[in-house]
Amino acid sequence: MTDTVRNVAIVGSGLIGRAWATIFARAGWNVRLNDPHIPTLKAAPRLIRDELHALARHGLCSDPDGAVARVSIAASLQEALLDVEFVQENGPEIVEDKKAIFAQLDRLAPPNALLVSSTSAITASRFTETLPGRARCLVGHPVNPPHLVPLVELCGAPWTSPDAIERARNIYREIGQVPVTINREINGFVLNRLQGALLAEAFRLVGEGYISAEDLDHTVKDGLGLRWSFLGPFETIELNAPGGIPDYCARYTGFYKELAASAAGPDVYQSPNVDRVIAAWPHQPTPERIAELTQRRNERLAALAAHKTRQTDKS
Repeated sequence: MTDTVRNVAIVGSGLIGRAWATIFARAGWNVRLNDPHIPTLKAAPRLIRDELHALARHGLCSDPDGAVARVSIAASLQEALLDVEFVQENGPEIVEDKKAIFAQLDRLAPPNALLVSSTSAITASRFTETLPGRARCLVGHPVNPPHLVPLVELCGAPWTSPDAIERARNIYREIGQVPVTINREINGFVLNRLQGALLAEAFRLVGEGYISAEDLDHTVKDGLGLRWSFLGPFETIELNAPGGIPDYCARYTGFYKELAASAAGPDVYQSPNVDRVIAAWPHQPTPERIAELTQRRNERLAALAAHKTRQTDKS
């Protein structure tokens, strides 16, 4: 928790915005919420309170009521931005909307405040180029749900100052997240590109009948996913050969070159392959199923996060 009171504006109070509010409030920041959709804005404090108490049940929030007290609704964007040092924007994934929002943020926020977007697909250069304060603008792309999965991808535009990136890294670390820096802009950043590569191969393997859809999911969540929850791909291959990464590359380069030569292409997302994948999935996306999956996901992620926290405390 931070030693002094600090202010953050959460612009956009939907699912991701509420998660950011939860994270900052838990870390001791004063959180001001703003959203043009009034029902969303009014519902946010109650949902944030519920999430903070859910975290507390897993030992991931020591003072949920104190954190709740630090969350407030701002009647206007100008009020939300008063005396803040950090702005986390969570608006629509539409370039023109981002341009309009960031023009307002740059005009109204204190000159030293960082302006950070949660966008998962739009690079900062596409919505900050014409801004007078563009050097303080960057992407801070979280993983859903951010209050349970701590990774944040930081990616600036060519004109984002190194100081802005470093300040953002430090703040995210202070509030308990794990920031990584993308050195230059790339479509999809890094996490989505890794996810996309795996997803394309999953579509191909199921669509071409090599494995059922449910067994494919088991392969990841009960296999690769368990290992990847504490080892990255390079750490994994370092352990998979006696001589570490150089030895692994010498042993398996030929095999992976063969796989790369037959890698899934964009046609895996087209019919008839997509139709086969949909037919292979035995569930319907009913509201009840989505609610059950969300609850199960959050409970398991919270348990994993609590375990990692305990292990970190021991080390």
